[in-house]
Amino acid sequence: MSDVQFDTPILPTRPCRVRRVSADGARDHEDLLATEVPVALVFNGLSHVVMMCSPLDLDDFALGFSLSEGIVGRREEIFSIETVERAAGIELHLELASARFSALKERRRQLTGRTGCGLCGVESLQQAIRPVGHVGQTLQLAPGALGRALAELETGQTLAMETGCTHAAAWCAPDGSVVAVREDVGRHVAFDKLIGARAQADWGAGFALLSSRASYELVHKAAAVGIELLAAMSAPTALAVELAQASGLTLAAFVRKQRYGLYSHPARVPDSAPQH
Repeated sequence: MSDVQFDTPILPTRPCRVRRVSADGARDHEDLLATEVPVALVFNGLSHVVMMCSPLDLDDFALGFSLSEGIVGRREEIFSIETVERAAGIELHLELASARFSALKERRRQLTGRTGCGLCGVESLQQAIRPVGHVGQTLQLAPGALGRALAELETGQTLAMETGCTHAAAWCAPDGSVVAVREDVGRHVAFDKLIGARAQADWGAGFALLSSRASYELVHKAAAVGIELLAAMSAPTALAVELAQASGLTLAAFVRKQRYGLYSHPARVPDSAPQH
């Protein structure tokens, strides 16, 4: 099997010839495909993890992943981020504060060789379910905010409109207006990109809207960085709901323009139905 090699520079999309077949016959077209690239996060020279990503907003991803996974507690603990393109993918080199890097090395040492539950090398299921603190209690949405956010997100997914194959994460103001959108082939990566962008901007109060389902990992990332409300277009998992309830986070799912479900802490969202 030959190794996959990427062109330089690595672009978010690439053209592809496709034969489309329907009841009307077969025709050749040129499609745009979303690029999926291995991205390695390297902390102080130590390779930590490789993720499959869309090659855009990677500085946001590096910062957001570091924050949501507890590698750093604030962005000032990352001194620099350097992007290095290789033939087989991209490396993101981060220089951490020495105390944070020492803690990361200790965590890696404790995980080495442990395969008890088969998840990330942790020793037990209790270690797999990582605790988080309580989020704040200051957010209050305007009536119709979730529906407005969904409508704006649908028009703000540039990469998805071109390729039809990426997830999106949006930061939305309390009235539902979309402040920023990050996209990626991976839903976790899209959310990490949004978390990283938020850590560098003064967007003020608001909530996160995801184009995907709401899994435990996504709720955990939201709670870890103090997001009070997470909204998802698809279903939540049972563990995601449990974590949202325990952390004080409002979890909305099956979000549509005129309906949604509130699975935890509904007081941040008005009871009245969205008005259109």
